[in-house]
Amino acid sequence: MQAISGVFKTTAGAERATAEVRKLGVPAEKVTLLTPGSLGQISKELESVPIDATEQPGMGKAFGAVLGGSAGLSGSALLIALVPGVGTISAIGVLGAAILTAAGATIGASAGSKFESSTSAGLPEDEIFVYEDALRKGRSVVVAMAETDASASLLRSLLQAEGAESIDAAREQWWIGLRGAEQAHYSKSGKSFTEDENFYRLGFEAALHARTRCKEFDQVSGEMNAALEDVQRQYPNANVEEPFTRGYQRGREHYQQLCDETRAA
Repeated sequence: MQAISGVFKTTAGAERATAEVRKLGVPAEKVTLLTPGSLGQISKELESVPIDATEQPGMGKAFGAVLGGSAGLSGSALLIALVPGVGTISAIGVLGAAILTAAGATIGASAGSKFESSTSAGLPEDEIFVYEDALRKGRSVVVAMAETDASASLLRSLLQAEGAESIDAAREQWWIGLRGAEQAHYSKSGKSFTEDENFYRLGFEAALHARTRCKEFDQVSGEMNAALEDVQRQYPNANVEEPFTRGYQRGREHYQQLCDETRAA
C-alpha cells in the first residue's frame, strides 16, 4: 500500500480531482481531501448542516463531525480539527482521520469511534509535514492509497491531469522557502552549507516525521540515531553525523516555532 498525493491551488480543483479518483473505483476509506480554512469560515459552513451535539469544541479537538456527500464521498464523515503548527483544517473519511491523528490533532470521541477499526498501513507519516506546509499556504491536498504499482501510476497520472503539483515538487518548494535562513544559521558554525546541505536537510526532515515530533529529545534520540545510521550507510565515506544532527535539532526547533505561532494566533 502506498500513498499517492497531489497539492492543488484551489479547493474546487481538489474536489474535482477527488471525485475523479472515486470514479476509478478507489474505496471511500482510501481517499481523502484536506482543506484549510479559518475557524470563522468553517463555523459558517457548519451552520447549514447537523452537528453532533456530543462533540466538545477545544484546541486540538475536532469541532464537529458531520455526514454528507462532500467531494463525491457519500456517507464519509467530514472532520474539522485544529492541527498543531497549521491551524484549522477539514479532512474527509477514515484516511483523513488517520492523517489528522498522525499530524497531532485529537479526533473527538464521537468521531473517533467511527474510525477505531481503520488501518494506518501505508500512512505517509514522512510526508505529512509537506501536506501541512501546503495547507498553511492555503492550498488543498488529495491523498489516495494505491494497492499496486499499476494503480499508483494511474493515480499519479490522474492527479497530474487534474492540475496537481506533485508532493516531490511541493517538498522542494518547502525547502526553498527555508533554505536562506537555514544557510545563514548553519554558516555561523564555520561549516560549509554548500557541502553539508544534503545531510543537514535530511536531518531537518527526519525531525518532522509525524511519529517523532512533539516528544522530548530523550524519547526520540533512538529514532534519530536509526535515521542517521541509514544515511551513513547510503554515504559511507561522507561526513554525515554533524550536519545531520544539527539539521535534526533545527527541524525540532522549527516545528516548535510553528506550533507556538499557531497557538498565539
